[in-house]
Amino acid sequence: MGRLSAHDLIDLVLDDDSWTSWDTAPSRVGIDDAYAAELAAAATKSGVDESVLTGEARLRGRRIGVLVGEFGFLAGSIGRASADRIVAGIERATREGLPLVAAPISGGTRMQEGTPAFVQMVRISAAVAAHRTAGLPYLVYLRNPTTGGVMASWGSLGHVTVAEPGALVGFLGPRVYEALYGRAFPEGVQTSENLYAHGIIDAVLPPDEIADILDRALTILMAAREGVAPVADPGQESVPDVDTWDCVTRSRRPDRPGVRRLLRYGASDVVPLNGTGQGERDPGLLIALARFGEAPCVFLGQDRRGQTTDHPMGPEALREARRGMRLASELGLPLVTVIDTQGAALSADAENGGLAGEIARSLADLVTLDAPTLCLMLGEGNGGGALALLPADRVIAAQHAWLSPLPPEGASAIVHRDLDHAAEMARAQQVRALDLYRRGIVDRIVAEKPDAADEPEEFCRRVAAVLEHELSALLAAGPGSAEKRARRYV
Repeated sequence: MGRLSAHDLIDLVLDDDSWTSWDTAPSRVGIDDAYAAELAAAATKSGVDESVLTGEARLRGRRIGVLVGEFGFLAGSIGRASADRIVAGIERATREGLPLVAAPISGGTRMQEGTPAFVQMVRISAAVAAHRTAGLPYLVYLRNPTTGGVMASWGSLGHVTVAEPGALVGFLGPRVYEALYGRAFPEGVQTSENLYAHGIIDAVLPPDEIADILDRALTILMAAREGVAPVADPGQESVPDVDTWDCVTRSRRPDRPGVRRLLRYGASDVVPLNGTGQGERDPGLLIALARFGEAPCVFLGQDRRGQTTDHPMGPEALREARRGMRLASELGLPLVTVIDTQGAALSADAENGGLAGEIARSLADLVTLDAPTLCLMLGEGNGGGALALLPADRVIAAQHAWLSPLPPEGASAIVHRDLDHAAEMARAQQVRALDLYRRGIVDRIVAEKPDAADEPEEFCRRVAAVLEHELSALLAAGPGSAEKRARRYV
């Protein structure tokens, strides 16, 4: 598929005959004759009167605001008139409470206007920030190419950001780099795929798949927060008093279901996100928008499949988790955290990456988060990397889940200078979900019959039913206070 015009993309992605333009004729006051001629030629060539179109449309029946770039008009460059149009479109979407979908394509600032055009990045970014502050979704589809001031403003502020396959996306255009430095920009850096690999964007999808991911994301992001019907309590089944070391060994089974199977069997909608948005990602953490039943949430799960001996969970995972916390706060969505980790990385890279500080900031962010929070202890819970996702309004735990300051073997090494007392240390340290339930740290235990690894689908559906019930109650109750969240640990 070749480069699509703005109207081609509108016709492809949005509901038929639903587009209504918000645009008025751009002001051309105070420009010289040469520039006026360029603008007239660009309009004739592209069939539009500026480099951006704004309006509203329906997407799968849902009303949305839309910003679409047009590369055929002076390479999609942004001047004062196009910036005025963008800002007016964003502000109208904010006033009318509409989610906003942006599809930029641009070489950046319009050189014919220079600095007065360049500084429009400030106004555009401020308008997007106000839209987000209003709790309204801002979704971005980066097209080929998106560079310069567009990439560094409205192209990089999405709650969810997807890019076209093979697109040139980056800040400094390669032609400018070569002219300034006398050598070609390294290949493979300013591409959609590389940005995805570095956790800067969430997905790489062709234009004909965009409508589906936008619809799924908006189904979650625009789900009702108030007046949600309560979900019947699935009940608390009695659980046997299984020996602590038996719980530990069962939680370590390689076939034990983790967050991916929980979402596959239990969630009604999932939109995976990717990375921090700031150049980092960690396969040990899964971040997504999700729904359990009708209840929406931001989902942060420690992914046992992504954590290996060679790549344990690092500080990047917690920075990724903190992105999810910010999303939940900004969008007014409940946050679900899932603990299932062999422990955070013990390495020079982790220390240099500020692991201890990230644990502290995660704890502080969660305790004070102005969104409802729900923690699920799903399996292993080793050390500060596990504790970093624990503080919540409600805490539920799988029967064989546990939480410990160190792996029991590590505790044995410290106290007994051997590994032989690991089981004894686990029992003494009261690490089991059942022990934590008795202390009031865990609110509910989900039974395993007798082991989640032996009944993965049924277990995941039981957990999902509890999540749906708890989330519906949290939506009704709203976020708890920091004082109340901390009180359970007294």
